[in-house]
Amino acid sequence: MNLEDIFLASTHGKEPKQLYQPIEYVIMQPGKRVRPRLVQLSAELFDGDPTCALYIGAAFEMLHNFTLIHDDIMDKAPIRRGKETVYKKWNSNIAILSGDALANMALQQILNADMECEARFKVIDIFIKTSLEVCEGQQYDLNFETSDHVTIEEYLKMIRLKTAVMLAGCLKAGAILSGASAEDQETIYKFGIDLGIAFQLKDDLLDLYADHEVFGKKKGMDIQDNKKTYLYLQALEDASPEQHKELKTLFASDSGNFNEKLSRVMAIYESLRIKEKIEAVADGYIENALSTLEAINLPSSKKENLKEMTLQLCKRTK
Repeated sequence: MNLEDIFLASTHGKEPKQLYQPIEYVIMQPGKRVRPRLVQLSAELFDGDPTCALYIGAAFEMLHNFTLIHDDIMDKAPIRRGKETVYKKWNSNIAILSGDALANMALQQILNADMECEARFKVIDIFIKTSLEVCEGQQYDLNFETSDHVTIEEYLKMIRLKTAVMLAGCLKAGAILSGASAEDQETIYKFGIDLGIAFQLKDDLLDLYADHEVFGKKKGMDIQDNKKTYLYLQALEDASPEQHKELKTLFASDSGNFNEKLSRVMAIYESLRIKEKIEAVADGYIENALSTLEAINLPSSKKENLKEMTLQLCKRTK
């Protein structure tokens, strides 16, 4: 049994097809499967049951895809992973309902995992906590769209909630199902937070600097949508008065020639070496994460797979 078997058992041939086909369309797309992999690696680290980890990993992957379905509606994003988004392929109403169903199907997977009642309760607790915090992060992100005074500190808080807590929650769930100590559960969670922040900063960079045939999204969507990413906020801090004014003007506009806007923003970023600065910040979070991982009192050999995945996520191109 693998993740795809679990997903197909949850959707294939079920009625009404207008509800389940969009779910199957999303969860069966090839992806990085970062979240279930983190559950599995954490369970492996603490000698947990791999089958149990598979079900918990499926739950977090379903939760993640639920957030993507709804995010794409809010962002009016037409493409994800190189394919039409659910709301674009069907419509917004179907996307909302399919996302709602997928969130409930995710919770159901935790009930399918064979574990002690106390461990199941703790996994459900971190799962629900994660779900709520992701919603909080998304609301902060929406708030930023109409705010003229977003700080880097506020942005980091937002991505901690919107992205990092999901990765951290996967790791903690893997530790819980394995019977790891409370101290180790919190340590692996902290590792996940730093990893998740670095992961999102890398995503911010890829939006602009990736090979977008590989990345699967249109180049510069964050700029098109006037997203106040770390790149933009750092540029505002470092800009000359003239550049500061130009950036503010460009990010206040929804009209005009997008290619020209993209070119002008990128020129400012290049002159301020924004790409290199954000890469350095992301590297700092990775170093913190690896240092935290080392604090877990287990042989280094047991941590190698987690270290390898951490470095892979930093170097990814999509």
